[in-house]
Amino acid sequence: GAESADHGHGDGVGLPVPRQIRISNITCDSFWISWDMESRGREQITHYFIDLNKRENRDANKFKLKDVPTKLVAKAVPLPMTVRGHWFLSPRTEYTVSVQTAAKQLDGDYLVSQWSETVEFCTADYSSVQLKQLLQKAENIAGRMLPFSVFYRNQHQEYFLQPGSRDAECRRMLPVMKDDSGSHGSPISGKLEGLFFSCNTEFNTGKPPQDSPYGPYRFQVRAEALFNYNTNIYFADFYCMYTSYHYVILVLAPDGSKGDLFCKGRLPALSRSDNHFLTCGEEPDGSLSFLHAQDVILEVIYTEPVELSSGTVTRISGHQITSQSTANAKKDPSCKICNISVGR
Repeated sequence: GAESADHGHGDGVGLPVPRQIRISNITCDSFWISWDMESRGREQITHYFIDLNKRENRDANKFKLKDVPTKLVAKAVPLPMTVRGHWFLSPRTEYTVSVQTAAKQLDGDYLVSQWSETVEFCTADYSSVQLKQLLQKAENIAGRMLPFSVFYRNQHQEYFLQPGSRDAECRRMLPVMKDDSGSHGSPISGKLEGLFFSCNTEFNTGKPPQDSPYGPYRFQVRAEALFNYNTNIYFADFYCMYTSYHYVILVLAPDGSKGDLFCKGRLPALSRSDNHFLTCGEEPDGSLSFLHAQDVILEVIYTEPVELSSGTVTRISGHQITSQSTANAKKDPSCKICNISVGR
């Protein structure tokens, strides 16, 4: 049982002060909290007052009287106590928390102890539970499958001519760390290295579009070079950027590679030949054929270096539409299509 803690008076005589606050079993939207306290006065405790704030906003309540709590009142239960759902906790977010013990009086008011020390903790990434919820939402709008034959990656000319994100001697494109685009709770942001590729095609031509937000030069490689029966495929994210376009992030990782080991247990694995987004099948003549979802924009992360000699680099004829770039793009938290109930 919980209610808003908007009243309480003074330091309750004899009420023990919580000490040695411990936070455990942290998920993206919940945590356990426990503490030590003296045995004297425990029998008076009826409630706990818990003050939780995002760390970056910890000065927001600097004028609040500490003996007048403004956060949660929870009935006293055996510790550890699970805190879930009271504050719409966000994943990957730093919080501060402090606690008081309280005794409810006959008039409905409270006597409260002094505040405990303040401790800090950070909520976790999305777990497989939340990722499967995102996956189901993405599957609902993926649409029909269209054939494609190449993966492509756009950059400025300097990227392909000068050492930067490449190995200059071997002329390889090297994986870089995934940025913060997409869902805030994504377990790959800032943790998985890879190369972003696209594979979407234009409906009327069946070929890659001639416009790109990332640069006028395009590296293009046959699909089977990156996606084959030695490649595992994982679902990583589903999001939008305040537009009607929705993005699905997939990871392609050669079996047994460093990227593959990272993804196992963290991301939902998809069947290579039977999923709603990106498939690899075998034709009667033994060749491989590929399909991509029509109604979402796929962002494919390949976790290993790619030789420039495995494909071609050409200048595209279209425009660079920078407004469509997803670099560090923030997810629209109000979209009902791609958001789930725990954070963003």
